[in-house]
Amino acid sequence: MNETSLKLKNTPTTKLFLSYLLPSVVGMLLMAINILVDGIFVGNGIGADALAGVNIAVPIFSILLSISLWIGMGGATLYSISLGQNNKEKARSIFTQSFAITIFIVGILVILGLWKQQEMAYLFGANEQIMPYVLDYLHVILLFGIIFVLENILSIFIRNDGNPRLAMVGLITTSVLNILFNYLFIFVFDFGVSGAAYATGISAAIGLAVLSTHFLRKESILKFTKLKWEFLIIRDIFKVGLPSFIIESSAAFVIIAYNITFMHFIGEIGVTAYAVVNYLHAVFIMLFIGIGAALQPIVSFHYGAKLYSRLQQFLRLGVITGIVFGAIILLVGWLFGNNIIALFGVSSAEVIAYTEKGITLFFIGYLFMGINLVYAEYYQAIEKIKLSSIIIIAKNIVLFLPLLWLLPTYFGSDFIWLAFPIAEGITTIGLIIARNTLHALEPLKNTSSKIVPVVES
Repeated sequence: MNETSLKLKNTPTTKLFLSYLLPSVVGMLLMAINILVDGIFVGNGIGADALAGVNIAVPIFSILLSISLWIGMGGATLYSISLGQNNKEKARSIFTQSFAITIFIVGILVILGLWKQQEMAYLFGANEQIMPYVLDYLHVILLFGIIFVLENILSIFIRNDGNPRLAMVGLITTSVLNILFNYLFIFVFDFGVSGAAYATGISAAIGLAVLSTHFLRKESILKFTKLKWEFLIIRDIFKVGLPSFIIESSAAFVIIAYNITFMHFIGEIGVTAYAVVNYLHAVFIMLFIGIGAALQPIVSFHYGAKLYSRLQQFLRLGVITGIVFGAIILLVGWLFGNNIIALFGVSSAEVIAYTEKGITLFFIGYLFMGINLVYAEYYQAIEKIKLSSIIIIAKNIVLFLPLLWLLPTYFGSDFIWLAFPIAEGITTIGLIIARNTLHALEPLKNTSSKIVPVVES
């Protein structure tokens, strides 16, 4: 048995979880900071219209990230389960096929996106005033689309191959270089909005090169093998990764829906205010995804190795971490909202006041989001795809969309901000009710449900 497998089996649960949690959360946080940095530099270096334009284009990141998480989390889950079953060749075949599928799908998406840029911009909620900024940013991001996706997928697989520190180092490299290049391209060379996009793309390419050094490790199991298409494996990659795809693709949908709603009820003031809140949201949602990303390699390995007695302990640790993160984010937003808004160079008193109100209301949702995402990603890691998908679809589509229209229509425009927290809160309540209702059902395999009961399908 290899060193990674022995570590996963024998390390105490809390110590093992923390050893994956820190690199995972830092890595995901840095991915989000890359987007946040673009907003800060654009807002301060170019202006409010440019900031709104970049925010309109931001869903392209969610679309690209959704594909990388779909294939990456699906493939990596199967990879770790195969390692738990001590089947190295199958694990390597899964990795190779995951990379090939990614290049094919993203390549087609990039070609279509470049061909229909303006139509895509209108779909995302752009108007004539901010359209030039949207197109400048969108064009460059699409050019680097494959680089973004491959960097994230390789990071996920490296984490599953027992090297979460390198995954973190690669993303640190990307983040630091993105800050440097943003400053140079916007403030020194005056490249405008496209400069922010080039900074993000070039830094991601260098980060991908850093991650590739993992293949030089002698103890690495992760290697490319001869490509052999296997329909059942490809099907399972898409099936297992579906909840991750739903999380990110619905996030893009949420952004578009919010932009359209703010434009309809408030106008550009609302869109600019939401741009600030959404940049922050991009950071915070990645923190919660980071908790799930830390759980996934550990849980999938133990599931494959049939070590069921430890699974509930990892779920409990994940839920507690999600609750703590949510409470901290809420307090930071309430106590330091003004300071956070100042980072974006917003000067309009009206925009600042509306953004402060947005932070106060919108951030309530983080109290519930951590619980919902941890449960969704835990079920995904043990191949309970139906349960995981139900959680995500319920909160991001079934509940959110009606609330987004009904709340401002009947209670006023300020209530737009509450669509997110109410949808998350109802989902958490639903989880609690379902858990208590189904408590008598047989738990997963022979796992005890005394610590955190598992909702069974």
